[in-house]
Amino acid sequence: MRRFFQLLLLCALLGASANATQRLIVRSNAGQLALNIACPLLGCNVIEAIGDPTSQVFLLGVPDSANLPVIIQALLSVTGIVDVEVDQLASILQSSPAIPQSMYNTTPVSYFGSTVWQGYVTQPAATIVGIPNAQSSYGVTGTGIVAVIDTGVDPMQPVLQPVLIPGYDFTRNSPGGSELPDVPLTSLPIVNGIAPVFISSRSAAGVDESTVSVIDNPQYAQFGHGTMVAGVIHLVAPRAFLMPLKAFQANGYGYTSDILRAIYYAVSHGARVLNMSFSMQQWSLELGLALDYANTVGAICVASAGNSSSSSAVYPAAYSNVIAVASTDNYDNRSSFSNYGSWVWVAAPGEGVVTTYPWGAYAAVWGTSFSAPLVSGTVSLLLQTRWNLSQSDAANAVAHASPTGPGLGNGRLAIIQAIQGLPWW
Repeated sequence: MRRFFQLLLLCALLGASANATQRLIVRSNAGQLALNIACPLLGCNVIEAIGDPTSQVFLLGVPDSANLPVIIQALLSVTGIVDVEVDQLASILQSSPAIPQSMYNTTPVSYFGSTVWQGYVTQPAATIVGIPNAQSSYGVTGTGIVAVIDTGVDPMQPVLQPVLIPGYDFTRNSPGGSELPDVPLTSLPIVNGIAPVFISSRSAAGVDESTVSVIDNPQYAQFGHGTMVAGVIHLVAPRAFLMPLKAFQANGYGYTSDILRAIYYAVSHGARVLNMSFSMQQWSLELGLALDYANTVGAICVASAGNSSSSSAVYPAAYSNVIAVASTDNYDNRSSFSNYGSWVWVAAPGEGVVTTYPWGAYAAVWGTSFSAPLVSGTVSLLLQTRWNLSQSDAANAVAHASPTGPGLGNGRLAIIQAIQGLPWW
């Protein structure tokens, strides 16, 4: 009763307010009941349930003019509410490119049922990590579902279309997972399929020049990111199914709450691998709990280490139950943009990686965002050999890597060595 009166006193001090634009993630052991009591007094509102298996986590909207620390303290005073955190933004950022020679190799070749550019299949990154050798020596082409938690994926991309399965758009609360609705219909290009052009100074894509002026805009700065990440996974594991889970806008930012919803959705719909090519600066209790749960139900989590050329940990990569992936150049040196440190588990090529782009185009990309999917694809190959693989099993396998300089964990990804490093039980 005393806590209830304390809450009433806080509410009187806060007063009423208008539009709810601040967001909080709240865990309540009493479910939504505790929030139904507290929110009318505080002026907050329950936006939605996050979708955790215990139905205890919710997203709240808070008036923009409210004193957030006071609101948080008031919520924590309510019986049943055990945790409150700000719904922080995560970001997906890339580094600046030049155009690699493989982008000019547009000869069409067959690749596991699709016609692709030869430069996509034979690019240096594929050779460096050993994709062709793994396919020929072990017959591995990937299995299971890889969830791509990102900006969405172009569902009509011809290379990816055969392996895409239904996903979800958490930014619009609608089925699908496409990133195409983020850009105006007037930006639909005539794909020339040959001439690489720069888009937002971070990728080189074979699209019509007139399209660049439309999508080279801050609000579309990361458009195509999810399709490009999916293309790298497909390069490594062409038989794996890809589940597009859109938790990010085309500007490159997404809420923690949408990431949480994507994680819970992925594992409840059978995903065995979670690719997270994004980062956030602050630790989140709820994100850690979501990844713990994913591990317990058999999902293996992989995340990019970030592109700030810093040793500071970023999340989700720095969680102990995630494989953190840094970037190397084509000579096994740390990429100048790549984060590094004791929290990094492994590295993979992340410079000039040729991959799929929306509208049937291709792109060359730079960043740890594209190193991580090389590892996610490799985990799918490992699952083909050992379906009951755990997070620690997968991490220990990819730790059998090629030596590199300091700060890159166990070294640069080597698929053959990873397969040979699997436990033989």
